[in-house]
Order: sequence, then structure tokens, then C-alpha cells
Amino acid sequence: EAEVTGAFSSCRRYVAGGRCKSTAKMEGKVVIITGANTGIGKETARDLARRGKVIIACRNIAKAEAAASEIRAETGNQQVIVKKLDLADTKSIREFAEKFLAEEKELHILINNAGVMLCPYSKTADGFEMHMGVNHLGHFLLTFLLLERLKQSAPARIVNVSSLAHHGGRIRFHDLHGEKSYNRGLAYCHSKLANVLFTRELARRLQGKFQSQGEFTANALHPGSVYSDLVRHSFVMTWLWKIFSFFLKTPWEGAQTSVYCAVAEELDSVTGQYFSDCQPAYVSPRGRDDETARKLWSVSCELLGIQWD
Repeated sequence: EAEVTGAFSSCRRYVAGGRCKSTAKMEGKVVIITGANTGIGKETARDLARRGKVIIACRNIAKAEAAASEIRAETGNQQVIVKKLDLADTKSIREFAEKFLAEEKELHILINNAGVMLCPYSKTADGFEMHMGVNHLGHFLLTFLLLERLKQSAPARIVNVSSLAHHGGRIRFHDLHGEKSYNRGLAYCHSKLANVLFTRELARRLQGKFQSQGEFTANALHPGSVYSDLVRHSFVMTWLWKIFSFFLKTPWEGAQTSVYCAVAEELDSVTGQYFSDCQPAYVSPRGRDDETARKLWSVSCELLGIQWD
């Protein structure tokens, strides 16, 4: 029996993966986390609320307020603020950024965490395929709109939550919005590859440009396979998630790498990297393709009607 228990607990430890050991405080620092009303986003917000000011940027205000008041009560930090942000609507993204810039003089960490997964075919308010629109284009625009404030506040960090699923993705420029063919599993993979490529190109553009103002970094990560409601659009996946929950990370365990990328002192000048379990991880060859990264950048700017040089 002891052997079985031991095997179980070591298996659990393996599943749990890396932990962020940094105790870095962030007094006077401001963090934005998208989609922080549930799952790993909420756990990331809970951890960072013990260190500094956290802005929870979410579409569902009621859910976000419930999460925020729970976090405020637990951490004693009243600086946990909810702001409306719908990443499936560029108008909402622009309104969020405008309000934020009017109210906050600084921004030190932007965690692009929100995401959709396995959605039936649908489009955003601007006509983008939902996965690509929310997971990539929405965060691309948000980052663009907040970049100056991040620059002024340097040292600053941008953290993009991607996934191991990026290995299965490809950027289908001929059919970016899945109008010719659509598979919801692959659509998710494509959007997560876009996160990795965006991070890579962003880091390349930031490097050298702003180093004089202190470090300004951008990194991506895989949180692990987490037991969360991200799979809610798929009955089969929801069912499998329940059966295999023992082999999945809890949201707290899944948040560890996000927190690590946001606060770990040893990452002060590390940029353009991809992490999993609080350590550098392997990126697929497609995720290292600089030509695709550059092309995705210019296509994204075109779709969003922005100039970002």
C-alpha cells in the first residue's frame, strides 16, 4: 500500500511540474492579465495580487468581479481591479486601452492569457475566425495599444500564454480565417503557433530598440495540460478531462510558468524564449521560422488596420 501511495504521489509530483520559487515583490507595479476570471488566469492573478496591483481584463464582468473579490479577501490587496475587455471585438480592445491609459500612468507586466479552444466555427465582431481572432489578433492589437506605456515603465515584460499545441499548428496565409476548411482542434493549434511567432518577432523588434531604458522583454509559455473549463466547447474533451483529471495540472500548477515569466529575477534580460514548467522548452521548427513570423506580423497589422514598425 505504501508503495502504491508513493508511486501515486511521485506521479502527481511529475504531473504538477515546475514551480515558481521567486518571492519578488512588485510594490508600485501594475500588471494586466487578460481572461483572469477563471482557470490559470485567475490563479496567476491570485499570486501576483500578493505582490502588486493587478488589473483583471475580462469579457464576463460578473465572473471577473466574483474572482476579484475572492482574491482581494484572500490577499488583503484592494488593488485588484476589474476592467471590461472583449478580445473578440477590436472596438472593445481599443476602449479598454483608452480607459487604461487615461487612468494608469504605468504598466510593468502584460500577461496575454485569455484564450478560446475548440470552438465550433464562428467569427469575431471583425470577421476573424474565433481562435485566430481572440488568441492572436486580439492580443496583438492589445499589445500594440499598450506598448508605449510599457516602454515608459521599463523594466517591463510581455508574457504570452501559448501551448504545446503550437507543434500541430501552421500559419495558413491562404485561409487564415478557415473559410475554405475548418477543424476546431487545428484552428486552436494554428492560433497557439501564432502566439509563439508573435513573441519571437516582438522580441526581435524590441531588442536593441529600448535597451537603453532598461530591459523590455517578451516571452511565451506552455502552461501544461490543465484541468480547466477551456475545453467546455467539446463534450468529448470535457469527458476525457474528467476521467484523466489525475494526470492534469490544477489551475494553480498551470499558472506557475506564467508567474515565473512575469516575476523571476533571472529572466530580467531573457527575451524571445518559450518556457514550460518554469524552464526553457523546445519550440517546433515552424515556431522558429523568422520569415513566417515577419509575414504574420505584417498580415496582422493589415487585418487590424494598424502600422506597427
